Amino acid sequence: MNTTSEPQPRRAVCVYCASSRTSHPEYREVAFRLGAVLAGVGLEVVYGGGARGSMGALADGALSKGGRVVGVLPRFMADLEWGHPGLSELELVEDMRVRKHMMLTRSQGAIALPGGCGTLEELLEAITLKRLGLYLNPILLVNTRGFFDPLIELLARAIEERFMDERHARMWEVVAQPEEVPEALNRASKWDADARSFAAL
Repeated sequence: MNTTSEPQPRRAVCVYCASSRTSHPEYREVAFRLGAVLAGVGLEVVYGGGARGSMGALADGALSKGGRVVGVLPRFMADLEWGHPGLSELELVEDMRVRKHMMLTRSQGAIALPGGCGTLEELLEAITLKRLGLYLNPILLVNTRGFFDPLIELLARAIEERFMDERHARMWEVVAQPEEVPEALNRASKWDADARSFAAL
């Protein structure tokens, strides 16, 4: 009798975060804690591959707990030496579009930390793909220092003004602390391709 079990696929989440080194230090502290929390529950971290700001802190936090961290970095950023030197794996890709696609397809959840226009663009693309039934996994916002409050209000306004359906509010969840993330991932509302039936109002 063969008792050898098949290896289980590695569970991973992608994390959107910033490279700024001049933002409030609490953002980098929270990013480090999130990395440590994710590694502590055995989740691989897939992120943008950078060494600076919240990006570097996230990777350092996960690596400090023995976690596996995969960076997805456009080649022009590697040429500028923006990549983190200590990652478990570094994927070099041709452009930002491929980077975003690979980060989502390699993960079973998306987490957004506060950041600038790039972070917000990644987050909103993930939400859009979920609305269209093309991305079905949890999306979490870690609302450090109330950073996402205006975006949450804007999304609620979009629903109120009937640009989105009330059911679309279930596409994301907001947590205050990184320690809340594992439980939030586990309890996330089920989402499937049937969402296409109410994607357009």
